[in-house]
Amino acid sequence: MLIESSRDLHVNPWMTDKILLSGAHFFAHHGVGDDEQRLGGRYVVDVELHCDLTRAASGDNLSDTISYSDVYRTIREIIQGKSFRLVETLAETIAQALLSDYSAESVMVRVKKQPPPMDAIVDYAGVEITRQRK
Repeated sequence: MLIESSRDLHVNPWMTDKILLSGAHFFAHHGVGDDEQRLGGRYVVDVELHCDLTRAASGDNLSDTISYSDVYRTIREIIQGKSFRLVETLAETIAQALLSDYSAESVMVRVKKQPPPMDAIVDYAGVEITRQRK
């Protein structure tokens, strides 16, 4: 398996470099209920890819970093490609793809459902997971 859970995460405390993608909005068809899957809803995804950016920073060359445009495309293909019942499964699928496709040592994925299908007034419900390369 490519990733391990955040409870086993042993990230170098000195590695603070991150590629950030925040507030990526999508309309997609996920959810436990049939109505959620049929009608769809709004999802917002935030990701952090932890990697060493020293070479990119000193060389000013896109080939030395992770393209956030490519990261967005990866997320979009997953979130709009297949229906998931749980946002936990959606977040895990995104995390696995990011670790598989890019040179990040670890990733944080946050998926928010806006608004969630519940009898309450809340901005969103969601999950946040952190995974690292083994």
